[in-house]
Amino acid sequence: MTNHEEAQEIEFEVLPPEETQKRSDLEPLFRWLAVIMDNLLRVPGTQFRFGLDPLIGLVPGLGDTGSAIVSAMALIAAARRGLPKILLARMSLNILINEGVGIVPIVGDAFSFWFKSNARNYELLKKFSTAPRRSTASDWAFVIFVLAALVVILAVSLALSFWMLYSLAKLLGPGSA
Repeated sequence: MTNHEEAQEIEFEVLPPEETQKRSDLEPLFRWLAVIMDNLLRVPGTQFRFGLDPLIGLVPGLGDTGSAIVSAMALIAAARRGLPKILLARMSLNILINEGVGIVPIVGDAFSFWFKSNARNYELLKKFSTAPRRSTASDWAFVIFVLAALVVILAVSLALSFWMLYSLAKLLGPGSA
């Protein structure tokens, strides 16, 4: 038996084939998102990589919210595939942290260069295949808390974004001279 065959046999012992299929369907999406949003570019002369997420976050008002929406779309795809709630909650928490800190001017932008929520979510998805478990009542409480916090932060972020755009339009609009 070759090493590859042994690895496949072990993988099926750890994770049923239908769970492996769920993960393998999502893995390319999360890998692509991690590369584009968090690791697309390298700072010359260093090993430091960053993607579009911190760059989009530099756009006042809508940048961080736009990045969070892109990340949330992948999370919705994962939920549709029936991934465990606790895994979805942990992924949501990464998006929440990135969005929550990201709305703070300058500090949030610097944080996005380091935190890389999409790369973290990709790693969580890869680890899921080796350590599946059933959700507990505390997992559900955590999921509800994280999702509620995510909704509140996104709503506040959108409200601030629209307020900033309104203020800018009012400042630059007719009659401002």
